[in-house]
Amino acid sequence: MAQNQKRSTQKWLICLLLSGLMLTIALILLTPWQSGHIPSHSHPAQNYSEALQLVELLRADEPQGMNPLNRAQLMTHGNKTDHAIILVHGYTSDPQQFQELGKRLYALGYNVLIAPLPHHGLADRMTNAHASLTAEELAEYANRTVDIGQGLGDKVVMMGISAGGVTTAWAAQNRSDIDLAIIISPAVGFKQVPTPLTAAAMNLYTFLPDALEWWDPVLKEKVLPEHAYPLYSRHALAQILRLGFVVQTEAVIAPPAAKKMVIVFNANDLMINNEMTMKIVNLWKVHHASLTTFEFPASLKLGHDIIDPAQPNQRVDIVYPQLLELLNR
Repeated sequence: MAQNQKRSTQKWLICLLLSGLMLTIALILLTPWQSGHIPSHSHPAQNYSEALQLVELLRADEPQGMNPLNRAQLMTHGNKTDHAIILVHGYTSDPQQFQELGKRLYALGYNVLIAPLPHHGLADRMTNAHASLTAEELAEYANRTVDIGQGLGDKVVMMGISAGGVTTAWAAQNRSDIDLAIIISPAVGFKQVPTPLTAAAMNLYTFLPDALEWWDPVLKEKVLPEHAYPLYSRHALAQILRLGFVVQTEAVIAPPAAKKMVIVFNANDLMINNEMTMKIVNLWKVHHASLTTFEFPASLKLGHDIIDPAQPNQRVDIVYPQLLELLNR
């Protein structure tokens, strides 16, 4: 009898230890890794001339093999204007995504800066260079472009979509010299991943060996637009998610630094998890941040990329006027 009790106790202790181990593993997986503060630094251009010098430094740091159309673009009126805008493209896209909208903003009097994200804009569409993208690089990109913007306009606007939306959200959280941040469909979560498992997916993608996959397994390299990369990296997606979690972590303890923000949702977006974006929005609301939200209705049947006119079935006739209106709210 005593021996049976001993065995029963041992089995109970083993079950307890295994349960504790499984719970610990689950907590580790469900807690976003490396989502602490990424320090921001501000070295703003003091005048228009210095902003031009910083643009040239930005271009000088671009790697060899760039598509000439994807180099850092500056649409300038030749002097500092009332407003400057920084347009931030999405992951595996490039400055051409925002070129048409940039032209319209330039015609309205803005100085316009469109710079390629790190490892983007190469002429070789099949490159794997973007697989080495990191959250720190996106934050550094945000700092450099906002610094330039200070010399281009009396007021600085930053607008980004998808990965560019996450980058803009980080800038809005950290840079007080942004007058308006327009954050469009930020890739802080993906539709295919349930909200509670987003951190686990990020952690696993970070831990497992990287893999490049087609955005469209059927069209492969023929997917449009022709100037964008047709492949994505799991590690790069994990780093974009990581920057989103950094913003979320920072937003728990501090209000966003930007003076005003507009968050743009697309109800028909089949790629982005809007619930993850709302987590950040609600945290900002707790701090009484100056923000508004806008949603393109699902009935418009817009795709994820609502900016690039080269996308199939694009509706820039609807999207562009609405974004221009949001700039003036």
